[in-house]
Amino acid sequence: MTYAFPLGGLPSQSENPESTAVFTEAYAVIPASVQRDIVTSFLPGWHGMRMWILARPMTGFAETFAQYAVELAPGGGTSNPEPDIEAQAVLFVAFGEVRLSIGGARSTLKAGHLAYIPAGAHWEIWNTSDAPCGFHWIRKRYDYMQSLNPLEAFTVHETEVPKSEMPECDGVWATQRFFDPFDLRYDFHVNIVNILPGGRIPFAETHVMEHGLYVLSGTAKYLLNKDWVEVGPGDFMWLRAFCPQACIATGDEPFRYLLYKDVNRHVSLDLAGHRR
Repeated sequence: MTYAFPLGGLPSQSENPESTAVFTEAYAVIPASVQRDIVTSFLPGWHGMRMWILARPMTGFAETFAQYAVELAPGGGTSNPEPDIEAQAVLFVAFGEVRLSIGGARSTLKAGHLAYIPAGAHWEIWNTSDAPCGFHWIRKRYDYMQSLNPLEAFTVHETEVPKSEMPECDGVWATQRFFDPFDLRYDFHVNIVNILPGGRIPFAETHVMEHGLYVLSGTAKYLLNKDWVEVGPGDFMWLRAFCPQACIATGDEPFRYLLYKDVNRHVSLDLAGHRR
């Protein structure tokens, strides 16, 4: 498996600046072509890193999560990555390898590995190899429920996660679920959605979940609100709640994307989103 990641660099002066980048009241598209060196960010306490911030909570838009694409040089990393004690995380490695320590337990993650890190856990991440590496980092504050048992960290490779086929689609649309969908302790899910060429999401999904969709491979025509957009490897789509979406996979290889969505909690009746 190969997984798209920001290219970096800077286009030459001969390139046309027109692109499919757009930000609307219902969705945003940040194509791979605009994820360049000039828009990278850096964090205090990190070494040999740079990152692209693809999503952040915004009032009146998508409010539940942040999503980064992080690149580490050899020897890069940090022993204190998360300043928010209420933040949980998912990491998905796109290329290279990293050493992840969670509560003192170490593991080496390679391309295709996903790690879940509960809120409040102490963790470290370092690139101990002699080549760069890149990973996606999704952050969300945990919505605690006193009646539920605490969550535990885990790591898994996507090849260990079965594809669950959608009903009546002859296997052209399948989802790899990294989280047990019936375990209500989790307040968000991260999946890989797989759609074979010609396959589709055959209706305009309209639901309360916010989404971050990073295209790992393949191409598609994607419905976002009222607009059909062409997307491909490295493109990022960011959807607020109730934004209609559908998809038709194009090209000659499977269309695959890393999907975030918030789940398993009551809708807050406080407009500020705070529980009383």
